[in-house]
Amino acid sequence: MRKILLLAVLLTATVSLSAQEISSRAKAMRMMTFAKPEYMIKDIKVLADTMTVYSLADFVIYPIGKWENIEQYITNTQLQWYRESGYKSFYDSMTVSVNTLRRLDDSYFDMYRSITTGRVEMVAGKITDPEVVLDNGVHVGMSKEDVFKVLFKRFPKSYVADIKVLKVISGAGEVGEIYTFKGNKLRHIGIISKYKYY
Repeated sequence: MRKILLLAVLLTATVSLSAQEISSRAKAMRMMTFAKPEYMIKDIKVLADTMTVYSLADFVIYPIGKWENIEQYITNTQLQWYRESGYKSFYDSMTVSVNTLRRLDDSYFDMYRSITTGRVEMVAGKITDPEVVLDNGVHVGMSKEDVFKVLFKRFPKSYVADIKVLKVISGAGEVGEIYTFKGNKLRHIGIISKYKYY
């Protein structure tokens, strides 16, 4: 009797997990139909409480906009930034010149000016200050619904209700933003990059 009961429990768990995977993929495919064309969203994946959106749009690579130098960005924001310059190691063997812009709450951007593109490129970042606004209008403190409205024309609210992390990643997977929600509010923006720096 115990073996039959154990087998029934295992079978139920397996069926519910596969059904959950199908519904996650179905949600992702349905969300694709609501994507705004300017963000050139090519794929969406939903896994548990995380939605990953793959976009070919420039805002993913240049979350603070396209700038020829760091001073232009500082002047444009009209915010008080504390600037640090130095060298940082990446990929264990590479050392590159990096400028770090910091706010009092320890929000920061690590960036460098690329000799290849002639623009300021992002290395990393962490934003918790609501005064720092990304180029697409997203800032800490926004509602989850408003953040999703940046990328999607509309969407079923039930599809994003359980999402706690929204990752917006470039097509090659090298650069991205990670939006972390607490409740219904955006609490943290992370900027990640796996570029090979030259």
